[in-house]
Amino acid sequence: MSAPHPVFRHRLVTLSSVALAAALFAGTAAAAPVEPVYQLAQQEKPALISTMKDLVSIESGSKDIEGLDRIANLIRDRLAAMGGDAKLVEPTEVYRMEDTPEKVGKMVHATFKGTGKRKIMLIAHMDTVYLRGMLAQQPFRVEGDKAYGLGIADDKNGVAVILHTVAILQKLNFKDYGTLTVLINGDEEISSPGARAMMTKLGSEQDAVFSCEATRVTGDRLSLATSGIGAIALKVEGKSSHAGSSPELGRNALYEMSHQILQMRDLSNPDTGLKVNWTLSQAGTNRNVIPAVATAQADVRVLRTADYEGLEKTLQERTRKTLIPDTRVAVKFERRRPPLEVTPAARALAAHAQGIYAEIGEKLAVYDTAEGGGTDAAFAAAATKAPVIERFGLRGFGAHSNDAEYVDLNSVTPRLYLLTRMIMDVSQDKAGK
Repeated sequence: MSAPHPVFRHRLVTLSSVALAAALFAGTAAAAPVEPVYQLAQQEKPALISTMKDLVSIESGSKDIEGLDRIANLIRDRLAAMGGDAKLVEPTEVYRMEDTPEKVGKMVHATFKGTGKRKIMLIAHMDTVYLRGMLAQQPFRVEGDKAYGLGIADDKNGVAVILHTVAILQKLNFKDYGTLTVLINGDEEISSPGARAMMTKLGSEQDAVFSCEATRVTGDRLSLATSGIGAIALKVEGKSSHAGSSPELGRNALYEMSHQILQMRDLSNPDTGLKVNWTLSQAGTNRNVIPAVATAQADVRVLRTADYEGLEKTLQERTRKTLIPDTRVAVKFERRRPPLEVTPAARALAAHAQGIYAEIGEKLAVYDTAEGGGTDAAFAAAATKAPVIERFGLRGFGAHSNDAEYVDLNSVTPRLYLLTRMIMDVSQDKAGK
């Protein structure tokens, strides 16, 4: 395993094609597109649209193992046809959470071996939030410059972008990377319980990781930071009794749960970005029965992985303080996702991406403050200081919205150009501070 290299040295580009090398040099000097890459990005657009149709036409909800197997086989076969060592990987190390199904979807893992030294990984996910049967009412369709479909923005477009970026590299006969790894998982929408361990392991071996979730339709951007997501499950056990004739014989779990929530209402910390919000609760069975059991849940967001440790310790300390004697309080904390934290290496590489986008007359924003949602990129970044960057997918809108999810087809060529060039420049040590 080679150590990650967050700083990429500048050197003269060496490609298998002399014409392509000249085009690369001229493109860099004049801030103009590298024509062979740009032309292929344009030519690849119809095929990418066709691939999105194929992907959207397979229902692959996170708990739909049959559908996930179908789409995983399609993706594996596409990658194998392009020369990758492609296989399906059954998760063996599963992080169990409240909503983790008994069985989670397989991963597609493919490796392309090159002649260089740099190791690069591309990630996306093939599962969706939608239920089996919805496809019949909402099939893939194209209207003007928009392609609609369930899961197309989150994240089947990202899978398609990866497949056709690899296709462009193949057509260029570009192999200056050491390895180009593709990892597509089928459990992202349920917090990647089966894929997280492999993502972290593979991420630690890379010189750069590019995650292909969609960017926003309001403007092209890359993300260097996202929130970490956690969940708190609180359970109080008391004793039931008749609420009218003998309430004193009971131990009111609802009272105790209310006490627990009140004494944990101040866990948020605006200075560090820690957010703890109690959002769900349930207690009792009948109006005239002292409740014996009460439960509550809280949503947690963090900007720093270190905040998880302090929060878990505080939860254990606070729950020892009870209001109602003879009640039992249990608290469980789930680390659903770590945060993606910005690094100097990611900033430098994202700045290079902005220069690439400028070659085709496009503007690229870089967001280095955390957004509300989490990302699999955070798992890939958990054990490395190499750059990990999110949002290399198409411009998308309406994720999880059932009837309005689409991608902007005008973004196909620019995004293919960007990801292809980023792989090439990292491979050839052209991207740096």
